[in-house]
Amino acid sequence: MSNVSELHATATNVGEYLAFTLGKEEYGIDIQKVSEIRSYETPTRIANAPEFVKGVVNLRGIIVPIVDMRIKFNLGTPTYDQFTVVIILNIGHRVVGMVVDRVSDVTTLTPDQIKPAPEIGSAMNTEHIVGLGTIDDRMLILVDIDKLMSSADMGLIDTTALAA
Repeated sequence: MSNVSELHATATNVGEYLAFTLGKEEYGIDIQKVSEIRSYETPTRIANAPEFVKGVVNLRGIIVPIVDMRIKFNLGTPTYDQFTVVIILNIGHRVVGMVVDRVSDVTTLTPDQIKPAPEIGSAMNTEHIVGLGTIDDRMLILVDIDKLMSSADMGLIDTTALAA
């Protein structure tokens, strides 16, 4: 009897992650947050927006802010080529686009393949990293995309509305 419940507990903890690259690193986000993947098109700039907010696009009548994660994570000067894509995310009640270098695949990870994020200290902000997914010789930096996109420094979600 315990084998069945253990199997069920393991099956419910399996997660699917969309793997993408930024620079030389590979990241993963919960696939359930992704609504679509689009090729990169130059967004309309918004005055006084932070540098990492490239602007907005009109996606079937919805105005979607586009965030360039390479700029947000200080990964050098971004280049836009045929592999550059925008991952459209549903975060809470908001639709946000995230520019990445390329998307590789959807990966299924079991709990034993996810290691805790190392404590790095103040040199790097790791509060948005949920862990490291290991698949053979691959390592995915697993990002809590909800926490990252709703953080105050992103300015995409009104934090006073969250507090009310």
